[in-house]
Parts: sequence; C-alpha cells; structure tokens
Amino acid sequence: MALKALMYHYVRSDREDLPYFKHLHIEDFRRQLDWLAASEGFADRAAFMEALEGGPLPDGVVLTFDDGFADHHDHVLPELERRGLWGIFYVPTGPLAGETMLDVHRVHLLLGRHDATTVAARLQHEISDDMIDQEKKEEFRKQTYKWQRNPDDVLFVKRMLNYFLLPQHRGAVLDELMKHFFGAEEETLLAELYMKPAQVRALHEAGMIVGSHTVSHPVMSRLPTAEQEREIADSVTFLENILEERIITFCYPYGGKATFTDETERLLTKHGIRFSFAVEPRDIAANDLRARPQALPRYDCNMFPHGQCRN
Repeated sequence: MALKALMYHYVRSDREDLPYFKHLHIEDFRRQLDWLAASEGFADRAAFMEALEGGPLPDGVVLTFDDGFADHHDHVLPELERRGLWGIFYVPTGPLAGETMLDVHRVHLLLGRHDATTVAARLQHEISDDMIDQEKKEEFRKQTYKWQRNPDDVLFVKRMLNYFLLPQHRGAVLDELMKHFFGAEEETLLAELYMKPAQVRALHEAGMIVGSHTVSHPVMSRLPTAEQEREIADSVTFLENILEERIITFCYPYGGKATFTDETERLLTKHGIRFSFAVEPRDIAANDLRARPQALPRYDCNMFPHGQCRN
C-alpha cells in the first residue's frame, strides 16, 4: 500500500449541447470510487494531517477536486457524504466573486461544443507569430500534457491558448473565439459552471477541506513575484472571509513543473499554506511531506480504472 493523491475536474452527466466536452461521467466516478475502496482504500484525514507534521505516512487515497465547479457541490459532495469520505476542493476565487469565466474553461467549452479541427482552424485565423512566446514555447511543449492522450488539433488549441500565446494577447484571442462560437450564450454558461459562495460553505460545513487555486488561474511561472503574491494572498483572503477558517492548502493552476517556481513555493509558505499539490504521477513519499510540502505529487484520475472520459 502507499499514499496517493488523485485529481478530478469535471464530474457530470453528458450534455447534448456539448457533444465533445471532456468530463468524467458521474456513473464512472462512482465506479472509480468503488474500485479505489476495494484496491487502495482511502487515507484517513487526521492521519494525513498528522503526517504533514512529521507523523507516519498513512496508506490510501486522498481525493482532490480542482476549479470550483458546481459539479463538485451538486454531484461529488453527495457521493462523498454517502460513502463517509472526505476530499480537498481547490477553488479559484475570481469566478466565486462573480467575475468572468476563467480562460482555461473557455478553452474547454470551445473544444466541447465543436470538433477540434474547426476550433484549430479559427484559432489559426486569429493569431500571428508575434503573439507567441517564442522564448518559452519549447519548454512548454516538452512539459505540458505529457500524461494525456490528445489528438493533434486538441493539443494545438490547448497549448496555444493555455501556454504559447503571450498573456497580453490571450484574452483578446479568446474573446474573439467565444464571440464567434458562442455569442451571448457565454453568460448563461458562466452562471451555471461555478459554485456560489454558499455552496463552498456547504462543502466546508460537510467536513471537506477547501483550498486556494489562485484568483484567475494563471500560469504562475509567467508572473512577476508581486503578481504571484497577489494571486495567492487575495484568493486566500477571499476564501477565509467566506469560511471564517484558515486556508492551509493550495494547488497550482495547470500544475506541471514548468508552471511554478521556487519563488512560488516560498510565497505560499509566507502566506501560511502548509501543503500544495502539483501534477506529477507518482505516490507521495514521506520525504515529500517533510522536504517539499509545497509540491506534492498527484495523479490524474484518468490513470486509474473508470477514470477516463467517455467521448
């Protein structure tokens, strides 16, 4: 046995208006929890927290859920409560404060509504070479989506919009794409995508852990130190005001090694964060908790039985 963390995002039923949308079907989520219970077991919450303070490393799985989706309140929470399980929910606070949809989720919706070839062709029409971060392009190409199986057009769209485009151009390009493919419908999708503050409080009151996932879900390694600190501090403060509870955990947007720096880890410790999750598919070792608690590894749920998208 060993200690593992698993990462989830969308957990929902299929939708006819999003025929290509990548998500874990709620029925498959239930099947995966059954499989995990039989094969791995679930880590005790108190034992996990004690291990962070130098206690023995527990066995089992820690369940984590990113991005603050309404899915987590509507579908995940009832299933965890029914089974007597706990989880960690990482919430970006920009949408929670009623701001616009996060760029990363606009990308998901674009690829969820239309086939990737159509989106890629329109994206090519909107960009030029001077919009691309040539300095970091090769690094991001090597470090991103290493553990996902994506068709070439999907990879092109996700890498271009999430990593390759310079930050000053990405928003405008996404605005044009969303206007072209969705029009005014984006407002409706925004209203239903994310949890509201009362739903985040419901998670906390049900015994779940709520953690920070920044304000706007940026690639932290691309930000100056002051902006990184704002993303951390403002999100932590917002959540603490909602929950009236200290926020002690964080997970990195996107999460790969190229998306954060030693300075990011230092800032997290400065702001009272005790542990953070990255994305790295391996078990958590005792030395991870002691030597580098701000970069704990996590598996994607799709690396285990019943964790794959159906479409």
